[in-house]
Amino acid sequence: MEPNQSQARIKEKGCVRFNTPVFNPLSPSDPDVGSSLPPLRTLFKENVDGEDVDEEEEEMIMRAIEIRRKVTQEILIEAMRKGKFGITYATNLVNRLTGFIDFIMIEAASMKRLPQYSHSTFNFRAKTVIEDSQVVPLIRWLKHNDLSYNRISKLILMSRGNLQSIRRLVEWLKSVHVKGEFLGVALVNAGDNILERTNEELDEIVEYLECEGVRRDWMGYVMSRSPQLLSYSMEEVKIRVKFYLDMGLNKHDFGTMVFDYPKALGSFTLEEMNQKVNYLKEFGLKTEEVGRLLAFKPHLMGCSIEEEWKPLAKYLYYYGVTRDGMRRMLTLKPMVFCIDLETNIVPKVKFFQDLGIRDDAIGNMLVKFPTLLTYSLHKKIRPVVIFLMTKAGVSEKDIAKVIAMGPELLGCSIVQKLEVTLKYYLSLGIRLRQLGEMIADFPMLLRYNVDVLRPKYTYLRRTMVRPLKDLIEFPRFFSYSLNSRIIPRHKVLVENRISLKLRYMLACSDEEFRKLVDSRIRKRRSLQSAGIMNDDDHDTVLTDPTRHEQIE
Repeated sequence: MEPNQSQARIKEKGCVRFNTPVFNPLSPSDPDVGSSLPPLRTLFKENVDGEDVDEEEEEMIMRAIEIRRKVTQEILIEAMRKGKFGITYATNLVNRLTGFIDFIMIEAASMKRLPQYSHSTFNFRAKTVIEDSQVVPLIRWLKHNDLSYNRISKLILMSRGNLQSIRRLVEWLKSVHVKGEFLGVALVNAGDNILERTNEELDEIVEYLECEGVRRDWMGYVMSRSPQLLSYSMEEVKIRVKFYLDMGLNKHDFGTMVFDYPKALGSFTLEEMNQKVNYLKEFGLKTEEVGRLLAFKPHLMGCSIEEEWKPLAKYLYYYGVTRDGMRRMLTLKPMVFCIDLETNIVPKVKFFQDLGIRDDAIGNMLVKFPTLLTYSLHKKIRPVVIFLMTKAGVSEKDIAKVIAMGPELLGCSIVQKLEVTLKYYLSLGIRLRQLGEMIADFPMLLRYNVDVLRPKYTYLRRTMVRPLKDLIEFPRFFSYSLNSRIIPRHKVLVENRISLKLRYMLACSDEEFRKLVDSRIRKRRSLQSAGIMNDDDHDTVLTDPTRHEQIE
């Protein structure tokens, strides 16, 4: 055989493969690209006569393949240019399609055996393969459906030559209301076998989820956020659904849980899901309680036990939070177990320490009001503290006490709540320093709505004829119900001609109040029988606002 003829045959052989043409679905940059389908150089261990290829001939073959690959790339870029794609877009996309380029080369080389192409050039055959595959119109269509060229290249490689499966699956996703960029997200992240699934298999999954409580109009959102569901077998989907239903979730709770956090159903292995449920049970929660917790906050399934939950539990334990306290925090505000410890929780605790709050008091605060940890330190917590100290009269020595006793204050809006309530108290004639002392005694004072405060204050001043000083001494007066406690007890005192300080009148149970009234009645009768006091004197004490002497 002449040298030129031998080189020509080697060059042609470099693009021939006698099996069914397939191409590597991975790009050269992927770490396991070499472990996927065999690269072209592994196909040429023998020459055209069945003899082993020596190193020199193999090197010549590889150079020939690389030349053909570059030629094929240029042909595909030119085809895209004719399809009205810009040179930059076409080049960027084609550079990510190495596996598909090899597929075109193999197909074009194989076509030489066909009589109608036996005398055609490689370039002609490559152009024919590109046109027959309809890859350029497909790229145009995918781009029109908001897929980036990165996702388009991945899909083309995933299709393994069956490009029409991409168009079919995109149409199916649109039929279940997957929209915009999420079409590409769903296709690329669903799994390697997604393009092999039939529409009937996918419809079966959707219909089953709908029967279990996931509404049809939610499916697009669910599949967009957890496309792995589409790659599971029907048996796998049923096992995952049963995992949650066995914890006591009804169909409504299950459906809303999947809508709130689709990844809880499709993005984690069953082993991971079981591990997280078992860990939550270690806080003392029963299976049904964990089910209710996940129905309310399914994002917990996305948290890491080792990296998030265990460090948080250890940190809380250091501040005196017991297992029961952690269970309370978990049930009241499960979001606390989803936020970052180092960047979110630690700075807030450090801020409370700087205010002078003891470590054990910080632990009690977090158990009492775990929502506190979800607030922004700089936008919420710090501004409220500054407001209390500069506008509400709370002294520096009292601020730690106020925050420790009333951490709920840190969740109040300064403009819509705190300032409005503050102005009302000042309008009553309470001085700012006095108000600060009242808040230090009863921090919840600033959390009441003015509409609730006004009738109580009116009753105190006009009907009970009490001075403002009584309110300043006992700001908790506003915490009691006007109709259920204040009015009934005041009537008892009037009927029995007894006067008590507000603290003794209100801060006791009904039984204790009855005993106190009986004791005062007996004491008065004892004084009367001894001639020390008469009825007229006692009536004056009750009715004369200038002589409001309290009996203790």
